[in-house]
Amino acid sequence: MATEQNPGLLLVNLGSPDSPSVADVRRYLGEFLMDERVIDSPYLLRLLLVRGIILRTRPRKTAQAYRKIWTAEGSPLVVTSRRLQQQVATRWEGPVALGMRYGNPSIAKGLEQLHQQDVRSVIVIPLYPHYSMSSYETAVEKARSVASRLEHPPRLHFLAPFYDHPIYRRVLAENTRPHLEGDWDHLLFSFHGLPERHITKADQDGDHCLSREDCCFEDHPTISRCYRAQVRRSARHLAEDLSIAEQRWSLSYQSRLGNDPWLEPFTEPTVVRLAQQGVRRLKIICPAFVADCLETLEEIDIGVRRVFLEAGGEQFDLVPCLNAEPAWASALVEMAPEALSHHIDATD
Repeated sequence: MATEQNPGLLLVNLGSPDSPSVADVRRYLGEFLMDERVIDSPYLLRLLLVRGIILRTRPRKTAQAYRKIWTAEGSPLVVTSRRLQQQVATRWEGPVALGMRYGNPSIAKGLEQLHQQDVRSVIVIPLYPHYSMSSYETAVEKARSVASRLEHPPRLHFLAPFYDHPIYRRVLAENTRPHLEGDWDHLLFSFHGLPERHITKADQDGDHCLSREDCCFEDHPTISRCYRAQVRRSARHLAEDLSIAEQRWSLSYQSRLGNDPWLEPFTEPTVVRLAQQGVRRLKIICPAFVADCLETLEEIDIGVRRVFLEAGGEQFDLVPCLNAEPAWASALVEMAPEALSHHIDATD
């Protein structure tokens, strides 16, 4: 039985459709895109956009993408997350459950499993190194909402975004270093993109974020909620930890949706520009993700690879995510107790 000293853990990641069928992908995308923290438009406008436009065409294209990476065991993200759960469970004294923000296994199922084991205190670990309303924040709010409906709501503790945590920095550098052995020309950090308005929403005073090029590296209260500042700092941290010269790395953003202004530069035009500038051997890493998924395996390792090679590049290597590496599981167990210093009752 878990105690306050050894509470249960709930690992939370984004999720995947149950299969690469068009019907399952449509169901998954509907849940994902109707989240008000993903598409932050008023409900009726969001309903019209998602149900009336996006879900009429996008599920078929996305299903084709999933089929390229689907494994005999299922979705790579879910399979890897389950393996990570197993690795963490061998290192943590309390119960360990897994929940996906969208799709299965759900956050509700994960919390119910812990509830059935009489767990009264849960450390929720959103598996996102950086803060954004469409990833970390929505996972936290979903866990709170689900827990509040349980007969005896548990006390929830949330591990904060860990992009600058020394333990995370160490394991990310250790995981990356072997993939940078040998000859290569440039390392590109490709982070998941966000609409610019998500960044400015995090700036409560409205006078800092995106106000100037170096705003992300100034000390400011909004840094704790600013995705752009955190990913830029994260890239700089890893470059420093691996002693990579400034001219040998750069940063871009992938996975744009819609026509609103998004964070730039975009990844595909960036790899074309790098090839045109003479980069022949490109390494690319996606530190917004801790598990390889559609965005890394299909969008980057298939799509962006093709764009780079067609632009004149000769060698393209994707650095794997942390996935279910034993050192990553150990790092999570090391960091988890820090969440106990701050708790949120599910009924708050």
